[in-house]
Amino acid sequence: MPLFSTPAILLRRFPYGDYDLIITFYTLTNGKLTVIAKNAKNSRKRFAGILELFSILNLVCADSRGRGMPVLQEAVLESPASGIRGNIRKTAYASYWAELITQWAEEGKSQASVYELLRYGLYILDTGGSTEETASIIFQIRFLTLTGLMPNLTSCARCRKPLEKFVHDRCVFELASGGLVCQGCSSFHPSNVCLSKGTVKQLLWIRDNSFNHLARLKFHPAAIAESNRMLEAFVPYHMGKEPKSLGFLKEMRAGWEKPDPRIIRDLSSTGNSSL
Repeated sequence: MPLFSTPAILLRRFPYGDYDLIITFYTLTNGKLTVIAKNAKNSRKRFAGILELFSILNLVCADSRGRGMPVLQEAVLESPASGIRGNIRKTAYASYWAELITQWAEEGKSQASVYELLRYGLYILDTGGSTEETASIIFQIRFLTLTGLMPNLTSCARCRKPLEKFVHDRCVFELASGGLVCQGCSSFHPSNVCLSKGTVKQLLWIRDNSFNHLARLKFHPAAIAESNRMLEAFVPYHMGKEPKSLGFLKEMRAGWEKPDPRIIRDLSSTGNSSL
C-alpha cells in the first residue's frame, strides 16, 4: 500500500480488539483522519508512550485505497502536551475543543487554518501562555470565524443598527438570531445572554488580529464569564448538539469558581435565568 505522511494532532482513541487502537487525528494535509494502529497496545518500539491525547506528531500511514482505514506505520512525537494531560482544568478545555473539531470536520477534507488554530490553542494551554478561560475564548472565536459560524457582533441582527449606536452598555445576545439585538428589538427569552460593549469589542479584536497579538490579551473576570457563557451556548446551538465534554467542563467549572456578583445582578435585571 502507498504511504503518506502528515503532521497531526491526536483527538481521540479507543481500543479495537485485544491489541489494536482506532485513533482520530486532525492533520495538516488530510483534515480529520481516522486510522488503525495495529498491535499498538503491545508496541514497545514504534508507539510506546506517544499515542496520547492532544499530542502533536508526524505520522506515516499506509493508504488502504478505500478498502478500510489507513494503517498507522510510524509516529514521531513533536510535542507531548504533558502539561495539558497532567492538569484537569486544561484537559477539560482541550477535550471540548477536540470534540468540536471532531463533530464539525469531515473525514479527509483538510483546512490548514483549523489545524494551526488547534495547534496554537494547545500550545498556549500546555505552556500556560494564557489562562484556560482566555485560551478557550480565543479558540472558540477563531474556530467560529474559520468555519463560517461567527455570530453578528457588529450590529443588531434584526434592525441592523450599528453597535456604536446602541443606547445602553449592556447588549442582549440572542441565540436564535445569531447575534446581538438592540434594546428596541430585544425581548425576553431564557436563552438570551448579556454582554457589555467592552466585551463585544474584545471578541471582535480576537477575531481580527493575528496569533502573535492574542497572547497579550487580558480579560476582566466579568468579561471572561460573559464571553464563555455566550460562546458555550452559541456553539452547540448552531452545531446541533452539545458536546459531552462541554457538559463535563461546566460541571468541573462549577466546582472551581463562583459567578461574579455583577454578572448575576446584570442578568437578573434583564430576566435572564440561565445561571
